[in-house]
This record gives sequence, C-alpha cells and structure tokens, in this order.
Amino acid sequence: MSTSSDSAISSLRFPFQETVEAEGHLIDSQILELVFDEVVQYGGRFEVEEFRIGRTNEEPSYLRLRVATPTQDAMQRLLQNLSANGCYPVAGGDARLQRVERDCCAPEDFYSSTNHRTLVRVDGEWLEVRNQRMDALLVVEQGAVYARRLRDLRAGDAVVVGLHGVRVIPGAKERDRHAFAFMSNGVSSERQVEMAVRQTASLMRHTRERGQDVVIVAGPVVIHTGGVEPVSRLIRAGLVQALLAGNALGVHDIEAALLGTSLGVRLRDGRLEEHGHRNHMRAINRIYHCGDIRGAVEQKVLTRGILYECVRGGVPFVLAGSLRDDGPLPDTVTDMNRAQDLYATHLRSAGMVLCLGSMLHSIAVGNMLPSWVKIVCVDINPAVATKISDRGTGQLLPVITDVGLFLDLLARHVDGGDDRHRDPEHSLSEEIE
Repeated sequence: MSTSSDSAISSLRFPFQETVEAEGHLIDSQILELVFDEVVQYGGRFEVEEFRIGRTNEEPSYLRLRVATPTQDAMQRLLQNLSANGCYPVAGGDARLQRVERDCCAPEDFYSSTNHRTLVRVDGEWLEVRNQRMDALLVVEQGAVYARRLRDLRAGDAVVVGLHGVRVIPGAKERDRHAFAFMSNGVSSERQVEMAVRQTASLMRHTRERGQDVVIVAGPVVIHTGGVEPVSRLIRAGLVQALLAGNALGVHDIEAALLGTSLGVRLRDGRLEEHGHRNHMRAINRIYHCGDIRGAVEQKVLTRGILYECVRGGVPFVLAGSLRDDGPLPDTVTDMNRAQDLYATHLRSAGMVLCLGSMLHSIAVGNMLPSWVKIVCVDINPAVATKISDRGTGQLLPVITDVGLFLDLLARHVDGGDDRHRDPEHSLSEEIE
C-alpha cells in the first residue's frame, strides 16, 4: 500500500527528508491519524511506503513513512512529536550518548521521556527503559537503560541525546475493550455509577491476581463524604497495598476517629460541633503525645479509621506535606523531594491506582506512572479528570460522581452484597476483634 500527501515530494521545496517506522494497533488507537496530522501541522509532506494491517489482537500493524519538511528545525520538531506516537527513524542506528559534566546538569539536546514503553538501541540491541515515567532523562548504565529525573543526574552519567536510536511504543486501546468501554469514552457524569463500581472491583481483583499492587491516592473529601468505613473494608479485604495522600487526609481521618468530627462538623448529623474548629489541632496534638500514628494505634488511643487499618494491616502509607499544613502530623513528610521519592517507591509495583477526590496528588501520581498502569479517577468535579488526562495520562478511566457514594457501593460489591449502613462513630476495632 502506498499513498502520499503530495503526488511527488519535491526535493527542492522539501529538502529535509527522513524515513520512519511504527508498529502497534495504529488504527484502533488512532495513531495513524495523529501521525498524518503532525506532518501537516509542521508544513511537511508524507509518503506511505508500506502499510500492513494487523488482523488479530496479537498481530500489530506496520507503517513505513517517508516525511519531508522545508526546514531542518521543522524536521527536528516533527521527529520529536512523531517519536511520542511511536515513529522512529529507520536509519537511526544506536542512540547517541553524552556524558554529564556536573550533577543535575544535562546536555542541551537530552531526550525527554514519555510515559509510554520505550526502547533504546545500545550496541545494536534494543533495551527496554526501566522505571518508565514521563519527563525523565534516559541514562545508560551497565548494559541497561533507566528513566532518571533531572535532579538525580550525576557527573559521568551517559545520557541519551537526540531522537535517533529511541523507539516509543504508545499505549493501545484493547480491541477486546467491552469490559471498560463506558469508562474509556472521555469524561462524563452521565453514566451508571453501579457499572463503574463493578468494573473497578473487577479491575482491582484482576490486578491482585496478576501479583500487582492496588494503590489508593486519596484526598480529605474521602473523610467528609463518609468514605472511612468503605476504604477500611477494602484494606481489610486485602485489596489495598499502599495509601498515598496529604497531611489533610491523615488529620481529618484521625479527627473523625478520635472526636467524631471532620473539620469540626459532626459526621453523625452534619451539624457544627461547638468549638469544633480546634478539633483538627486537638487530633494532631494527641498523636504527638503518642509519638506518631503507629504509637497511637499501639497505645490504643487510635482505634478506628483508615490509618488505623493501615497500621493494623501492614499497609504502608505516605502523607506528603504542603505549605498550608497545620501541625503537621509527625508522620507527614515535609521534604517534597523525599515525599515524591516515597510515592514513586510504592508505585513501582502498582498495576492499578484508584484516585479519590484529590486533584493535586492525582496529577502528581499520573506523572510518575507508565502508561500501562490503569488509573481510575473518582471525583464529583469533571475538571479533575480532564486536567489529569490533559497532562499526558492517557490511561485514565474517569468516574464523575460523589466519592463517598462510589466507595460505599464499591465496598459492598467487594463484600459480596453487604449493604449494611454502619454508624460513622462505630469502632472498627470491635469488628476486628
């Protein structure tokens, strides 16, 4: 098959030419359309030299495309954008490497990674990048390639520069995608929450069956909307392997457990507690008296709540600090670089991430994840899912609904239809004992 955006690519009008290749589900994932659009956007021309269509789930399509541009600058920018869509130069050879001269100082022409699976050609062999994430540099070290943040570069590191010898494999839409079809058609609130719940529960179970972790990223809205008990049940069911959040979730979770309020509002009836504005500070103070959250659990001061269940169940949690934090809790990590490192550590074995009512932390986690890790984002505000997706997290599955309602239905589904409505002040320790 051969076609062209011009009957003949003129070497006079378009002197800068390159031949690129791509493999994958090019039609299903609309990559072919994106590639053609990129060429036109940069004022170029293309000629399809070869195109083979994959006819099964396992068989990829193949594209060989000759592109031409009027200027060298346009060609470089075009190749960079085509690379993100899985097109790589045929005559690229090995990747070009350049040594770092000073810590945290990369060569000007460094390659900036996407969150898609990436291969780098070193000594004639294609090596898959480890610790894949977006906005990283690629460092070749002892026969392997690693995605490394700029701040982690050290003098002497061999960094990939330019685009040659780098191959990106974009995430593909599964042809057998009926299971999550309604969740993968963009952001919308006009969907059946129960269906989203069933699909999320199924995804969580499949993730655990594959030996991968389910990680929850949560904001304080989980506490405000009555999500403490449902999340606790998910933890007890073994469906949560790590909890990533900010100081606010920890404070309000502990305030609810100790005083029955969240931001001074009684969870039982939604009424303001007298002098309730100081309750979150009382909660923080009580934890300091115990040393930390684990100490509060061991001393039986903290006997319920999400963090209580994490300690009892051996589920690691990270509370990242921010400029506006009160206290903060003694467990809160106020060094942002260290907090990010801890997040990344717990995300390495994740097969699924469930984001619950936190724009800031959800976007941050999306930036750390490779594109093959599914993200289910539950929020009442459609803008949250849109912003996460706009920042390059294409594997997002949005659910626009109340977080507390979603969690309640999810916990019942996991429990096999348990639809008891528990008292918010009911002690979870009674059930565990």
